[in-house]
Amino acid sequence: MNYQNSPMNYENSSMNYQNSPMNYQNSPMNYNSTNGIYDNNGNRKGYEVQSPSGVTNYFDNNGNRIGYSPAQGRR
Repeated sequence: MNYQNSPMNYENSSMNYQNSPMNYQNSPMNYNSTNGIYDNNGNRKGYEVQSPSGVTNYFDNNGNRIGYSPAQGRR
């Protein structure tokens, strides 16, 4: 319900190029990416991006938001 963490907030949307899988920084094709999320077998399952407000958003490889961590020190 907190707009800062909401997927309705453009900062948390994959429609925002910063969060998009079309952005090479987030692409599974970028083998030098430092924001990948991997399972225990080493398979890339998605990526994470921090918004300007400090919320960390987690996306699958297709750009679907699968979770978030609130900004530190804010609730």
